[in-house]
Amino acid sequence: MADKVLPGPVDNRAAFKEAVCIHTHKVFDSCRDKDCIEDLRVYPTISSQAYIDGAMSVRPRCAELLYVDVKVEEICFNRGYYTVDVTYYYRIRGEAYPSGNEIVGLSVFTKRVILYGSDGDVKVFSSSFDSVTGFKANQPIAVVEAVNPIILGLKIVDARCYCGCDSDVRDVPPFIVEALGEDIVLSCGNRVLLVSLGQFSIIRLERDTQLLIPTYSYCFPDKECVGAPGCEDDPCTLFSKIPFPVDEFFPPDSNGDFCSTVDPSGCTCK
Repeated sequence: MADKVLPGPVDNRAAFKEAVCIHTHKVFDSCRDKDCIEDLRVYPTISSQAYIDGAMSVRPRCAELLYVDVKVEEICFNRGYYTVDVTYYYRIRGEAYPSGNEIVGLSVFTKRVILYGSDGDVKVFSSSFDSVTGFKANQPIAVVEAVNPIILGLKIVDARCYCGCDSDVRDVPPFIVEALGEDIVLSCGNRVLLVSLGQFSIIRLERDTQLLIPTYSYCFPDKECVGAPGCEDDPCTLFSKIPFPVDEFFPPDSNGDFCSTVDPSGCTCK
């Protein structure tokens, strides 16, 4: 049986210099998603609703991911597994035709995945907590990485032909509304705006843990910072042919073609 490695300097013949004990987040389970979200309701701002009511059609501009709300719940009948409920908040931009007025609205997409996060009954206390009772349960942490979605289509439908008015979103975080710059219309008017989006994301469950790892030296960057150049633009058939943007989540070691890895939606909302 091989000798146990302990923290500290190691034999000079080894490729690394030292074994170091670190506290970090260990990934227990993860999944990647390529969601094609069709006919998602857009809740327009008050002024945008007036433009929608008077438009012949709308043209899509871009979609921006404003915020992701993540909740983790243990599955009682399957120990060690958890549900991860993810709610995406999007700012949708379009253009009314033929007036050319800009349309801005909010879309909300919710999904649930099941991942393994192991289990443990330890209560974690830290000096960062102000209260004596301020401990956190030993529950895994859910992390969602997502890029701005690709806007696949934008259309207007008659409210009488739309069946989703009974499931209106009522609770929108105040800071989301502030990001839109104006109050939004949550009820169904005469006309409803629908958007189709393509969303790439990675979801994972992590836990605090201690690991013994080899080190070579201190990590000091040897590359100069460079500015990010702008990229150009680029609906569910086309979306299915687009490869998962791995480099968005795990950047390559070399520079490569910068514009091919910065923004797969090809659109930057401001």
